[in-house]
Amino acid sequence: MGRLEQKVALVTGSDSGIGHATAVEFAREGADVVVNYLEDEHGADQTRKEVEAHGRRAVIVQADHGYEDQVERLFSVAIEEFGHVDILMNNASVDASGVHVADLDFEAFQRTIRSNLFGQVLCCKHFVRHRKANGGGGKIINVTSIHEDIPNAGGADYDCSKGALRMLTRTLALEVAEDAINVNSLAPGMVLTPFNQKAIDDPAFLEKQVQSIPLKRAAQPEEIAKLALFLASSDSDYVTGSEYVMDGGLMRSVGQGA
Repeated sequence: MGRLEQKVALVTGSDSGIGHATAVEFAREGADVVVNYLEDEHGADQTRKEVEAHGRRAVIVQADHGYEDQVERLFSVAIEEFGHVDILMNNASVDASGVHVADLDFEAFQRTIRSNLFGQVLCCKHFVRHRKANGGGGKIINVTSIHEDIPNAGGADYDCSKGALRMLTRTLALEVAEDAINVNSLAPGMVLTPFNQKAIDDPAFLEKQVQSIPLKRAAQPEEIAKLALFLASSDSDYVTGSEYVMDGGLMRSVGQGA
């Protein structure tokens, strides 16, 4: 306990799923938390309550991280409330459209890229500027996906955004190493969050979906949060520019039986 004492973490999309679980895990380990949401105010408030139940402070900020003026406000509120931000977890994103490229509306493609890539770039930009102005140090965790590597028909918008986010992580790690800022990515496989609501609601569908996963189950958000905690803590001070896949072995099984 206490691995994040005196730290402040900003977790985008912390109103549900992995973001919610991570915000609570960070609070359990001593961090105050900036809870960010886009639409689900009730979910954000629930996260706040659970953070405070662990004796930590929380502030809720509604912001669309795909727009720089809103990112500026997000950081402004965070710094006004807590004085500093030490950990950035870029978690917020939208799911794949399910539309093939030939039929994909370009505005829809742009919306996905804005949410899943532009927003992360903007948050990284303002976090790095803030940390440099305060003597350096800090942790950035970019939540990508196994689809940074594995293509999915109908997922060009999502796959492109996650692949690009992996390269952002690698590039930024080189740029800010001299400032002692660690930048890593976390690539989950199937996780039981609202992204996979059908699997949560339908046990038969879930059982079918997990057959390609060697461990034969999906992850819980709290499991992803444990890995995020490692990347946010001093335990990972010598880790940067790396990606951590957490998928029950799914990526290792791709191509089996071919």
